[in-house]
Amino acid sequence: MANIQKLEAFLKDKSYLAAYTPSQADVVVFKSISSAPSVESSPHVARWYTHIKSYADEFDSLPGSSTAGEAFLGGASAAPAAAADDDDDEVDLFGSDDDDDGEAERIKAERVAEYTKKKAGKPKTIAKSVVTLDVKPWDDETDMEALEKAVRSIEKDGLLWGSSKLVAIGYGIRKLQMTLVVEDEKVSLDELQEQIAEFEDYVQSSDVAAMQKL
Repeated sequence: MANIQKLEAFLKDKSYLAAYTPSQADVVVFKSISSAPSVESSPHVARWYTHIKSYADEFDSLPGSSTAGEAFLGGASAAPAAAADDDDDEVDLFGSDDDDDGEAERIKAERVAEYTKKKAGKPKTIAKSVVTLDVKPWDDETDMEALEKAVRSIEKDGLLWGSSKLVAIGYGIRKLQMTLVVEDEKVSLDELQEQIAEFEDYVQSSDVAAMQKL
């Protein structure tokens, strides 16, 4: 006959007598109880009893050993054995899950390493822009040839000067309009314009007239 008091204490925060699934331990104790326990006096046992009863047609196929359940039959001396058996059942039941988790982590690590290797070996796309730059002189007496030569003297990694032309802006003044290609990560247009402004004998100002990504 089941020790209802011991069962009530044990089932206070557990659903089954061995590990986390119905087993033969639950079956042997269930069969030792002649009638449904009182909900008022033993609510946890009553809950467990009703749940295990729903497995009645599957009793013979439920896994595990009845040993852990037998600890709840008879006197309190069986309690230590119940705890030990309970621990053993949990280890046996979930040991394979731990192995599966370890294998899954190993496979995941291998895939991440493979992806990282492929990504590292793949040529990186270099972002570039085509820029149209207007460089304005002080007046119509500015030596535009010297101005352009000064601007083209600026060399940077990722900067390629292209074609140029003089565009009239009024009162006999012409601005220098230049095309250049820059690597976005290497060349700052703000810094480039600051360098151009340093040619103060020729340059009044510069503006980015247009910019398009390659």
